Amino acid sequence: MKKLLTFFAAALMAFVSCSKKSNELHIYNWADYMNPAVIEKFEKEYNCKVVINYFDSNEALYAKLKAGATGYDVLFPTSYMSRLMYEQKMIREIDHSKLKNIKNIDMAFVKKGLDPQMRYSVPYMMTFTGIAYNKKKVKNFKPSWSIFERDDLAGRMTLLNDMREVIGAALKYNGYNYNSTNDAELEKAFETVIKWKKNIAKFDVDEAKRGLSSGEFYLIQVYNGDALQLIAENPDLAFATPQEGTALSQDDFVIPVTAKNVELAYKFIDFMLEPENCKANMEFVYYLAPNIAAQKLMGEDFLKDPAVNPPKSILDKSEFLQDLGSNNSKFSALWDKIKSTK
Repeated sequence: MKKLLTFFAAALMAFVSCSKKSNELHIYNWADYMNPAVIEKFEKEYNCKVVINYFDSNEALYAKLKAGATGYDVLFPTSYMSRLMYEQKMIREIDHSKLKNIKNIDMAFVKKGLDPQMRYSVPYMMTFTGIAYNKKKVKNFKPSWSIFERDDLAGRMTLLNDMREVIGAALKYNGYNYNSTNDAELEKAFETVIKWKKNIAKFDVDEAKRGLSSGEFYLIQVYNGDALQLIAENPDLAFATPQEGTALSQDDFVIPVTAKNVELAYKFIDFMLEPENCKANMEFVYYLAPNIAAQKLMGEDFLKDPAVNPPKSILDKSEFLQDLGSNNSKFSALWDKIKSTK
């Protein structure tokens, strides 16, 4: 009898363990990039648990998965990285029949991107980089990447820990394309970043944001939505898009080939595409989602804010980040050289 009870107890524990596992959704995302209230709403509606881990650059995400990390059901790479991961068979093709709310996506926007048929990705948010600064601490502010050359701000500035954004900003400052792979232009960008490096405290993403809020840093390179989150909490802060232009990006929902809970992943993506949920998410993260139905629910102040939706004068000078194929190695080698140069 004891053996029988032990058997049933073990079977019950295994069943509970499997049930719990099947009701967990594992997400790998950027920090501060999703409304916790929306996540909680999803958990209640689908009787599940959402587990979130964070990365601070596309390259960090890619490297971790390439090294064999598994267990994630939904990832949030930028489009150029989504394409690379698809080409390397790291993510699944999207089954549109499982996403009834995909009809809300702005196809005019999607067709300008790297996956115009949403074959392997679904747009999440549109982002761009710029400069957030403390108005009381930074005098004579000029909206230009050249500000990182100011010696009076030495030790009080940060650049993103992101090779494409930092090298791209230096390329743009010198009048080149953000995606340039020209050796002479990259060498000029290297020289520029080294000048900036002498004045910055560090290359960072999340600690830089906290440092700007606390007063440790006066000025940081930052994603627009992150800056707006900080400004909402501290009116002394402001955000500007550099006059030379910047990088435009689209972050995506993608499902890795190693996902263990694919059906729940589709339910999550579809849930996030519902207008009310997308609206609540935009209000929290301060990024613009290419979701027409959700945008109609947003206030005019949000949609017309140049820190959310940049003016044509800036868009005309900016480029979407592209996958550079074999030329990615040029950026990686240059980034290693930047990091090792004192």
